[in-house]
Amino acid sequence: MSVGGSLIVPDAIDTDFLKRFKALILEKVQRGFTFSIITGGGKTARRYRDAAQVVTSLSPQDLDWIGIHATRLNAQLLRNIFVGFAHAEVIHNPTVDIHTDEPVIIAAGWQPGCSTDYDAVLMAKNLGATRLVNLSNIDYVYDSDPKKNPSAKPIERIGWSSFRSLIPPEWDPGLSSPFDPVAAKEAEALGLEVAIINGARLEEFSNYLDNKPFVGTVIF
Repeated sequence: MSVGGSLIVPDAIDTDFLKRFKALILEKVQRGFTFSIITGGGKTARRYRDAAQVVTSLSPQDLDWIGIHATRLNAQLLRNIFVGFAHAEVIHNPTVDIHTDEPVIIAAGWQPGCSTDYDAVLMAKNLGATRLVNLSNIDYVYDSDPKKNPSAKPIERIGWSSFRSLIPPEWDPGLSSPFDPVAAKEAEALGLEVAIINGARLEEFSNYLDNKPFVGTVIF
């Protein structure tokens, strides 16, 4: 699963969300679930990128590296929150073999050219997972941008080809998309199911894990 930085640090660090998230994950762990959790950079990444660009002109790669290090800071926060249950180190390269007996793996950004969505897809491929959850700050994928179009319609289920027609074709640091285009292309190739769920509504995430009806979008 990938957890958007907007949930961890919407402005200040959201300790209420982190407490509820930890409680839910550990409740599922007690029932036999294991989790690979990849963190986004959120406002921390954007603020550092914006500050750097005020001072000097930077390449997309340089901007990506700033964002990657923001994801690693958020990941370290989560790893420490799950101490006693999480693998001893934050995973940066989602393609390496991971040997652990712990039920939770925490990972972060890897390299420029994509977001942590793509890293999550590569981790799913590496671990043999067939489903991936993207916790973000939206309830659904919409047929157009609801911030610009009040009549935008929510989508509960959508195929990858149709979804990819709704988002930009290329990755760009700071891109706002329900799932990044590089990740979407790889997920489609793998036949991966991705659920987009609002992390503020963790009961919906729980319902999805338990194969119950939930509020969100499934991309398949």
